[in-house]
Amino acid sequence: MPHARCNGHDLWECSPKDVFLRLYTDLNARLNGMNTEPTLTPESLALHTCCGPCLIEPLRLLRDEFDTITAVYFNPNIHPCDEYERRLATCAAYAISQDVAFIELEYQQQAWMQATADTSLSPQRCEQCYRLRFERVIKWAVERGSTHFATTLTVSPYQNQALIEKVAEELCERYGLVYAGRDFSDRYREATRLSREIGMYRQNYCGCGPSQQEARQMREQRKKRA
Repeated sequence: MPHARCNGHDLWECSPKDVFLRLYTDLNARLNGMNTEPTLTPESLALHTCCGPCLIEPLRLLRDEFDTITAVYFNPNIHPCDEYERRLATCAAYAISQDVAFIELEYQQQAWMQATADTSLSPQRCEQCYRLRFERVIKWAVERGSTHFATTLTVSPYQNQALIEKVAEELCERYGLVYAGRDFSDRYREATRLSREIGMYRQNYCGCGPSQQEARQMREQRKKRA
């Protein structure tokens, strides 16, 4: 079974195991379900998955609409590597606990850096980031006969909902998929509550280095105003 690798080390050597152990006890046996290709049915959804907390509500709400859902993890924006692996671990654990197929695509941080090299400021940086991530997942979905695409990014009220929809619809039209996404930000509080309840790892920035710095600056500004 393929693993994520960071600086030559396997995922299990790098990632903190407590991320998994909080979610279920028989980890090693259940991880055999990772990167298992699902059996596709007429209505099959490739769900781009950014993190565990954001997966909870879209998965619950979309399960009744599709015969097959595959959670697809492609997030080369996430930095540093340990953070990438921690989020990967959390996503995989939750998807498997819900009996949902989970796929990790390759970690292409260089591709992300090239795509955003000339767009250091958001929303331009975010648009290129969305485009890179969505297009890779959509290509994977087309190759495997999926019919629909959506992303869990829309759970976060901090994301640019209109831009996500614009990029996703454009790419789905180009590749012949149906965009099944929607604005899930009204479920953010519930996702927050549930993720805390089950002890899920929760990050405090979007993922990339610039967003980490922006989030740090926002927290410092809030402290000064308090």
